[in-house]
Amino acid sequence: MADTVKLVVLGLVALLAAIAANRARDFPFQLHMLMFMVAAGGLFLATLRRTGEPRPAPARAEYMDGPVRAGVIATALWGVVGFLVGVWIAAQLAWPGLNFHWAEGYLNFGRLRQLHTSAVIFAFGGNALIATSLYVVQRTSAARLWGGNAAWFVFWGYNFFIVLAATGYVLGVTQSKEYAEPEWYVDLWLTIVWVTYLAVFMGTIIHRRERHIYVANWFYLAFIVTIAMLHLVNNAALPVSVFGSKSVIVWPGVQDAMIQWWYGHNAVGFFLTAGFLGMMYYFIPKQVERPVYSYKLSIIHFWALIFLYIWAGPHHLHYTALPDWAATLGMVFSVMLWMPSWGGMINGLMTLSGAWDKIRTDPIVRMMVVSVGFYGMSTFEGPMMSIRAVNALSHYTDWTIGHVHSGALGWNGMITFGALYFLVPRLWRRERLYSLALVSWHFWLATIGIVLYAAAMWVTGIMEGLMWREVDAQGYLVNAFADTVAAKHPMYVVRALGGLLYLSGACIMCWNLWKTVTATGARRPAPAAVPAE
Repeated sequence: MADTVKLVVLGLVALLAAIAANRARDFPFQLHMLMFMVAAGGLFLATLRRTGEPRPAPARAEYMDGPVRAGVIATALWGVVGFLVGVWIAAQLAWPGLNFHWAEGYLNFGRLRQLHTSAVIFAFGGNALIATSLYVVQRTSAARLWGGNAAWFVFWGYNFFIVLAATGYVLGVTQSKEYAEPEWYVDLWLTIVWVTYLAVFMGTIIHRRERHIYVANWFYLAFIVTIAMLHLVNNAALPVSVFGSKSVIVWPGVQDAMIQWWYGHNAVGFFLTAGFLGMMYYFIPKQVERPVYSYKLSIIHFWALIFLYIWAGPHHLHYTALPDWAATLGMVFSVMLWMPSWGGMINGLMTLSGAWDKIRTDPIVRMMVVSVGFYGMSTFEGPMMSIRAVNALSHYTDWTIGHVHSGALGWNGMITFGALYFLVPRLWRRERLYSLALVSWHFWLATIGIVLYAAAMWVTGIMEGLMWREVDAQGYLVNAFADTVAAKHPMYVVRALGGLLYLSGACIMCWNLWKTVTATGARRPAPAAVPAE
């Protein structure tokens, strides 16, 4: 019965996609409909071939780690792709001749910047969050993932969304917002995938055999629910035609700006902070083999963070058409966010109490500790930059770029690397990683790369802001915009070098993980669903 329903659904999707591709009004829409048709048709044929074959029921005592393994592989591969594109566009800013004219705009900065942002945040970060959340919720609930193969649909559906979005960016099809959201039909597809993800996660918690819900699952659940709300409201659009990629946004004027930064800052707050805090609260205690320093503090951290973060977005709109009271409200909540953020940082660092020697002996712990340090630094710098007087200098400059990347590369990247190093030996049942020395190389390359990148952007951003403000005795601006661009060139070269070092570390990680997976020798026993670890 299940196979029959699946065949009907896949057949309808393939048929509708073929009709839409035939009547398409523009090439990007036609390409995406053909991709839907091929994917649905391929799954239809695969399901038809398997129909009637006896399939052994999964052992309920075993965790469902297939989608987690696939997510780990996707995280590593998308990370390298995203970092590579980032290095390339950094080089394009330093040497504009790399914006090749023969590519008809497909490989210029304006399109590749969107590809880089989404590849790193949503492909690398998103796959890391999905994989780790599905791993953690099983171990802390002592239950197999709910929903049968729904977790596999989440993995493949989400990565299909990534491919759709990436091809759309290169072809110039977006909603033309700050975060360059994909067009309406891609958003609808992501909504289906994300609701399934929520159902799998919630279903596993509901059917848990461990009475307590571990705090990491609180953070993961807040991330999943809030991102769903943000996505639905911010991406509300009316398609010009159901056979074309173009759409009209629902929110007009300054309301659109307000909604955009409510979305934008909370994408940082819940996608890049709350979800990754779920990683911190599980993987750091597991790696250092110590309990969370203060479980009570972790609960205070959770409730304070999710209440305050949702109000902070308007601080991006100082000195705009947004009313001053709204921007000031965002500023006040941003400043208050410093306290719960540092409470979480202290909780993460103090988990090493009694195990500080592991920083010297275990490069994975070193990576995790540095990530928490960058979390603390970024969550101090962010509230400071939201203050109106500081924002007057920092906004629209490369200081903001330095702030974002110190958080993204230092906090999100390093905690993800640590989680991958933790997961791979356990998921593939290996006794240990192939080489801890390579982990140390990765750590130092990544750390030096981040320092070079962030320091260059801090210097050039503050210089840029000061040059924009400089006036002569008659009150006229001293520097033209082109003067600031020329002055920034040396720092842009340093930024590209920092990104190259970070990319090199990620490549070393992929090699290390690959050698770990393909190593022969003693294996760990298959894990059974036991009370929470």
